[in-house]
This record gives sequence, structure tokens and C-alpha cells, in this order.
Amino acid sequence: MKLNKNTFIAGKSINLRALNETDIDGNYSKWLNDHEIIQFNSHGRFPMTTAKLEQYVKNSNDLDNSLVLAIDEKSTNEHIGNISLQAINWIDRNAEIAFLLGEKNYWGKGIMFEAGELIIEHGFNSLNLHRIYCGTSSQNIGMQKLAEKLGMIKEGIRKEDLFKNGLYHDTIEYGILNK
Repeated sequence: MKLNKNTFIAGKSINLRALNETDIDGNYSKWLNDHEIIQFNSHGRFPMTTAKLEQYVKNSNDLDNSLVLAIDEKSTNEHIGNISLQAINWIDRNAEIAFLLGEKNYWGKGIMFEAGELIIEHGFNSLNLHRIYCGTSSQNIGMQKLAEKLGMIKEGIRKEDLFKNGLYHDTIEYGILNK
């Protein structure tokens, strides 16, 4: 299998690469307006427009405290989602991991587990991070299972932290340390 020249981190079934402006032409903006895809995260409160997405993609590669990567399916090079280390704190050596798998036909196939392993390894071994963490809605059972499968430990609960669809939901916090 030929390696895509834009690949930043190669996996078994996926490649991670920097976002680029051609991603805007695909399904990316549709993901961020699809209720099912964004039901448990902070997207969807305002419509995602092409102009907003263009600005986000342009800025994503210029930030010193964020690493936003596109997830491409390896055999087709199709952009199917994103993964990021954001809010990187270079002094305390920690960062928040965030996941978005936009193409629904890839749900439940281990894609985000593979992407999570790749970016956590990169965060610990290349960026010298000590701790990687995430928070997810108490309603998001899939993300809770993913965090635990990635070796993250449940650290706590932020009560009624997330307001979504007229209701407050708890946020469950997870973290993993570089031992």
C-alpha cells in the first residue's frame, strides 16, 4: 500500500495528516451540522458555514497550542474524521484529546481507537506530554468506552456542565499519564 505524501502519522488502517483547504470541499461541514454526529459534543449550537470552516482550517495549522489532524482511511485516502490534541499546556505538559468521526459508515470499526493510540503515543513520545485528558457527556457511552479502552482512567464528574437540547448533562472526565 502506497503511503500518502501528506501523511504525518501512519497507522494500520488510517493515516493522520494536517487539515488542508481541500477538506472543506468534502463532507466536513456536513458532519458539523449533522445532529447525530455532534449530539454529544459542543458543536451544533450555531450552524457551521463554509466561511467559518475555512477560517478554522486555516488557523488549525498555525496554532502553537493545538495539533489538529485529519483522519484518512488508508486504502482510499478519504477524509473520515479528525483527532486533536488541544489546549496544549507546554509548562505543565498536558493536553486535551478530542475526537470527531464524521463518516458514519466507519462507526464501530475501531477507527477512533487506532487514531487515539497514534496521537497519544505522539503526544507522549514526540511532544513530551505527561498527561492527556478528555471530557465527555454522561450520555456518550461510546466515548466513555473508547476512553477506557485507550487506558484512560475516570478522574471525576463535572455536574450539569454541558447544556445540550434544553437539558444539562454531567461531563465525565478521563485522563492518562505517561509512565
